[in-house]
Amino acid sequence: MPQKLIISAALTGVLANRTQCEGIPYTAEEIAEEGRRAIEAGASILHIHARQDNGMPAYDVESYRKIDEAVKAKCGNVIINYSTGAIGIPQEERIHHISALQPDMAALNMGSMNYAIYSKKQKQFYHDFVFANPFKDIKYFLEKMNEADCRPEMECFDTGHLNNAMPLIDMGILKPPYQFSMIMGVLGGIPATTENLLHQVKQIPSEAHWQVVGIGRKQWKMVAAAITMGGNFRVGLEDNLYLPNGDMSKSNGECVEKAVEMMRMLDSEPASIEEARAILALPKKENAELS
Repeated sequence: MPQKLIISAALTGVLANRTQCEGIPYTAEEIAEEGRRAIEAGASILHIHARQDNGMPAYDVESYRKIDEAVKAKCGNVIINYSTGAIGIPQEERIHHISALQPDMAALNMGSMNYAIYSKKQKQFYHDFVFANPFKDIKYFLEKMNEADCRPEMECFDTGHLNNAMPLIDMGILKPPYQFSMIMGVLGGIPATTENLLHQVKQIPSEAHWQVVGIGRKQWKMVAAAITMGGNFRVGLEDNLYLPNGDMSKSNGECVEKAVEMMRMLDSEPASIEEARAILALPKKENAELS
């Protein structure tokens, strides 16, 4: 019987824009429509950053509220995972939409790191900054997520970030089942290789679920590695604009379709939304705002 694996779709991010890929959604309705396409193709979790209508990042509650309403109208019982990542934004503004909207899950960066994009052709760095996430901020975000009954999806860009969870587990602030994302291929973080993924997975505690998030064109190799290891994975236009054959993707749905094709070649099937909730022990929050 084929194994059931969970596909997350990262719909938009904050950096990619329509000059790079015409399929990047900006408005709440566009994000919801891309979410619908991803679900119909086989995704069960939507990872979402808010955008302004002109494509610039948005961090205010009202922007997330519009997205929340639109996604729930078009995507039903899908598992919603909102971002809390940001550079130079006060910690209260990075988490206030989680407190207000109480999504199923929220991304939580588990450590600080250098972050840059390097151009080999031009031999220079772009988007060169330090992404600061000290323990005091991580602890604050976890406390707010616990108050909102929101599952933290721990985004780990390197092996040390995995270990950063251990004192928070010891304090009782992080509670099982734990949710780890191995983000691989970002300059400043761990390179995207199968060997590194195997090492990462060996570091996580029991009572934990994991997914791999490959950044850039190596994403598809990491998807294949995750499938063969029985792990979950994320695809979508936030992480990679290209299909396995090198063509530009037209939509998040197309990204998920190609992932499902790969799964079926390797005797796996995408978990439905209901199956994903059962696997992750993530009940539907019937009384959450805007349900």
